[in-house]
Amino acid sequence: MDNKGLGETAEFCSYHPLVNITYFALVVGITMFSISPYFLAVTMVLSWSYAFVLKGTKSLRNNVLITLSMLLIMVIINMFFNNNGETVLFYINTNRITAESIAYGIASAVMLIAVVVWFSCFNVIITADKLIYLFGKVAPVLGLTLSMIFRFIPLLKTRFAEITLGQKCMKRSHAEGNLIRRARQLLKEVSILIAWSLEASIESADSMEARGYGLKGRTSFHLFKLTQRDIAMLILMGVSAAPVIYGAYKGVTNMYFYPKLVFPTLDMTTALVLICYTALAAAPMIIDLVGEYRWKQLDLNM
Repeated sequence: MDNKGLGETAEFCSYHPLVNITYFALVVGITMFSISPYFLAVTMVLSWSYAFVLKGTKSLRNNVLITLSMLLIMVIINMFFNNNGETVLFYINTNRITAESIAYGIASAVMLIAVVVWFSCFNVIITADKLIYLFGKVAPVLGLTLSMIFRFIPLLKTRFAEITLGQKCMKRSHAEGNLIRRARQLLKEVSILIAWSLEASIESADSMEARGYGLKGRTSFHLFKLTQRDIAMLILMGVSAAPVIYGAYKGVTNMYFYPKLVFPTLDMTTALVLICYTALAAAPMIIDLVGEYRWKQLDLNM
């Protein structure tokens, strides 16, 4: 049976939006400034694991596709356009293909993949109402824009499925017929999708303007309240993130690739920073799994 994941029913999703946004800002920010293989391995494993908890087996298929494509693209680009490094593997015409350039391409790809996977988790936890709550007063236009961006791709997929189903009911499908007919039908469906999306965007903008969105003094209804649980989580994240940020500043999460590969030593300082980052990144997943276990125990006792 296909595991669909916890989705928005995850326990961490019930935390205050400030806790959610702080967590992803710390995790993604640290990942973007970490090129050490130890930190890349940890953030890769934890991001995939959390994506699996939230989105189920579907996330594994998507992540494998993203990983293979990004690894291939990043390694090829870095291999041909970056000839630095002293370990020459072979030559392609006059281009030096070095082990250092390939290693840097792999490390950069892994870092980018981890960031993308973390943002896929972000898209589940940070809903549109949370974004509007967080940025509604400080930057209302930014909050509305972000909420529309993060729901844009799922919305387009849903609308395109509706359009395709409607066309099939009229005996028209881009999956049938010869190549020219299929191409024409696909272009027709894409044209309908674009027109529908543009019209919906104009309607949304007019609706928000009519309701006074972004006007000074305008209030909005929300159910978010900062509790002791949220404060405790913020303190835990701050305590866990402080050594990691300091370690990143000191270069603990860095690695030298040029002119030759110099792997960082796994000393006590690196191990401590790595443990702190693991505790920070794994905290929401542990919270969700414990919450799910409690719900199942409650159902069994009822």
